[in-house]
Amino acid sequence: MMKSNRGFANEALDKILELSADAHIQRREAAKDSPEFHSLTGAISAYGKVLALLIALEKQEEFDAIVDQYEFSECVAVVN
Repeated sequence: MMKSNRGFANEALDKILELSADAHIQRREAAKDSPEFHSLTGAISAYGKVLALLIALEKQEEFDAIVDQYEFSECVAVVN
């Protein structure tokens, strides 16, 4: 189950990076101070925030997995 979640998360990260790259390219082609330029700037900012959130969640999951292993080890030691 964990591998499928990681696969989905990696696919989501790849898609967001792809969308962000496309938005960067389109913004370079847009006239500065045009509505399109500002719209793409907002989209790029949003993609960056989503990426930061997903990466933070991934790090939290990794941390939780480490803590869970440690707590489980202590429970087993107490039972023995």
